[in-house]
Amino acid sequence: MQLFEARPASATSYAYKASLIGAAHRFELTDEGLSWHIAGRSGLWRYDEISAIRLSFRPVSMQQHRFRADVGRSGGGRIAILSTSWQTAALMAPQDNGFRAFIVELHARMAKAGSHATLTAGLGRKTYAAVLAFLAVLTVAMTGLLIRALMIGELAGALFILGFAALFAWQVGGFVRRNQPQSYSFDDVPKALLP
Repeated sequence: MQLFEARPASATSYAYKASLIGAAHRFELTDEGLSWHIAGRSGLWRYDEISAIRLSFRPVSMQQHRFRADVGRSGGGRIAILSTSWQTAALMAPQDNGFRAFIVELHARMAKAGSHATLTAGLGRKTYAAVLAFLAVLTVAMTGLLIRALMIGELAGALFILGFAALFAWQVGGFVRRNQPQSYSFDDVPKALLP
């Protein structure tokens, strides 16, 4: 079985495997624009044709440190660029340096081409508000359980609730903090959304 091996880190090219089967998704920054090859399809988007970029932090169970860039084109089309690559059935490898260099260089080339793309970071505002509302309800419920455990003298239960709340806050807190909706400029790419 031959494993996918990423090309050496370069600011002008990047590749990753989105799944175990199938070819790698390959991207290259050329003088003409962003060249891409995904699942047997390919294209070239001029830098001034790119209408939007959304950066986000998207951890998954196999890789807790995963970032994503969604690139949209005026007239339709969207491609996703991920900071991790599948290596085996049990291994998803980070490609932090290559992803960061490629995304920063993409922004630099778009700025040089005079792009007017919409640059956003994090989740959409409605999705983020729904996440905050869910967390508020969960906090109220956990506080109620903690108070109940303390009132009946169930110290082990109270300690469990506190431990679970601390672990949950640590795991989810980073996701919520990094994915706060915001706009940014070409020369100020959010560092929290780059590996």
